[in-house]
Amino acid sequence: MFYYIIAAIIILIDQVTKWFIVKNMQLGENITVIENFLYITSHRNRGAAWGILQGQMWFFYIITTIVIVGIIYYIKKHTKENKVMGIALGLMLGGAIGNFIDRLFRKEVVDFINTYIFSYDFPIFNVADSALCVGVVLLFIHMLFFEGKQEKEQA
Repeated sequence: MFYYIIAAIIILIDQVTKWFIVKNMQLGENITVIENFLYITSHRNRGAAWGILQGQMWFFYIITTIVIVGIIYYIKKHTKENKVMGIALGLMLGGAIGNFIDRLFRKEVVDFINTYIFSYDFPIFNVADSALCVGVVLLFIHMLFFEGKQEKEQA
């Protein structure tokens, strides 16, 4: 249940921040938070990361549904003794659902976090994207450092 609460919190924060951006900023409007590093920029994306697969909504509906079902399955079957994996999957579930809500109701994803990292203009993203990325990194950490140890302990 705890992992679903994590997902719900991510969805709530994601949707509230996107709603705030849509209601209070014009598309393309830019607010400087930290000069040459962090900006709030009202942006829309009809594709995936880096704008790939623009306008392929049915593809995203199908893939996201499969991903959500898969994550729920893994939460139910594999997280009883794997808290790091559960947290990772909760973050990924919240992120996937957050962007799915945008695609379903807005037909585009609202992005607004605009960063420049070592002068590279990183693609604009949102809270759901961040949760997905952190979840994937945690899952890799779990797989690399904890998966083998748990199998040895069980044997």
